[in-house]
Amino acid sequence: MVRIITKTLADLYYQQGHLKKAYEIYQALSEREPDDKEIQIRLRELGEKLGISTRPEKSSPSTEEKIRALERWLANIRQRKRR
Repeated sequence: MVRIITKTLADLYYQQGHLKKAYEIYQALSEREPDDKEIQIRLRELGEKLGISTRPEKSSPSTEEKIRALERWLANIRQRKRR
C-alpha cells in the first residue's frame, strides 16, 4: 500500500477537523523536510491543540555541515590507507 504524504493532504485533514491525522502527516513531513518552517509551525500548533508535548528537537546539521563532516571522514580514511 502506498501512502501519500503531502502538505495538501495534511491541510485537508486539518481543515476537516481530523487533527490527529493531520498531525501524523505533518510529523512525517517534518522528518523528511526538517528545515521547512511552515511544517514546524503547523506541527507545533497541532501539538498544542491535541495536548501533545512537542519538545524542541536539536536542529539537524545543514547540508554543508554534513558535507564537511563526510569530507573529514574521507580524509581520515585515505590517511589510514596510506599507513
